Amino acid sequence: MWQVIGQDRAVKLLKGSLGGERLCQAYLFVGPRQVGKGTLALDMARALNCTGEVPPCGGCQPCTRIGGGLHTDIQIIDVATTSGTVAARHKTEIGIDQIKELQRSASLPPFEGRFKVFIIDGAEYLSTEASNCLLKTLEEPPPRVVLVLLAAREDALLPTVLSRCFLVELRPLSLAEVEAVLLRRGVEKERSRLLARLCGGRLGWALAAAADESVLGRRRDKLEEIIALVDSSDEQRFAYAAKLAALAAQSREAMREVIAMWLGWWRDILMMKGGCLAGITNMDYQDKLAAQASYFSLGQAKDIISNVQMAQEQLELNANPRLVFETLMLSIQRKGVITPLMAGV
Repeated sequence: MWQVIGQDRAVKLLKGSLGGERLCQAYLFVGPRQVGKGTLALDMARALNCTGEVPPCGGCQPCTRIGGGLHTDIQIIDVATTSGTVAARHKTEIGIDQIKELQRSASLPPFEGRFKVFIIDGAEYLSTEASNCLLKTLEEPPPRVVLVLLAAREDALLPTVLSRCFLVELRPLSLAEVEAVLLRRGVEKERSRLLARLCGGRLGWALAAAADESVLGRRRDKLEEIIALVDSSDEQRFAYAAKLAALAAQSREAMREVIAMWLGWWRDILMMKGGCLAGITNMDYQDKLAAQASYFSLGQAKDIISNVQMAQEQLELNANPRLVFETLMLSIQRKGVITPLMAGV
């Protein structure tokens, strides 16, 4: 039984690929964070090693061991995979040493299953050296080895890596699909409705938020910082810019989450200005959205969104995070007066 939810097209593609003689040795699963890529990768690992009649059966020993993270032939490599050193804990990329270790392990035959499966979670964080090193394995993969790369965007990978992978795209789920899953799992109706709106189609995020109150607590803290910014002093804004720059140095993914919250907040203000309350994402913040929307014209809100998007693009091009965020802070004046500073970064 495939455990991934709402990805029927992706499952159909993989079933076709796994059947007969069409098995590829390298796959790339593309989709937003927490949309189900990791679950699908483990489903595939189970299907490849399942001893039941209809793989993945979920009940045989290989399926059970893979589900419990105990199978010795299934390895997950990500940015956090380290040697335990202090320096390694602050890595922001998957390095060449990790890929060399993958290659060493891949050169050995499977220990307990039919296939070795290496899941590279966050393939967009492969360093250039690591990508080029991985290319050697993609070009001449050892027998009974399957590589599964997981990435938010395919354009973040080297074209030479991309061209050697079987591409499988995962889509964000609809509001109704997410809400239905949450309701089936016993989440209260209003909470299910809120989480379905907040998750952006990422079922994994919605399930995590339903199970752990701290997820919404962290969201609340970040939103309050965004809301307070309108009336903050320059000193407070620069302190916030420094905080965001430090976050970017620690985790690019966490930085992207904050920027997504910025865009979501100002999109909601546009919805509020246009009277489209049904389109609001942060529905539990309607009063504060209405109050802040009163400070800005429609054009000013659009300018803020443009500035945030420009900052987002510059950060993806590896611009200096401190400079980008400080410039963004200066571009958002009190009571919505916008100055076009972002173009000079």
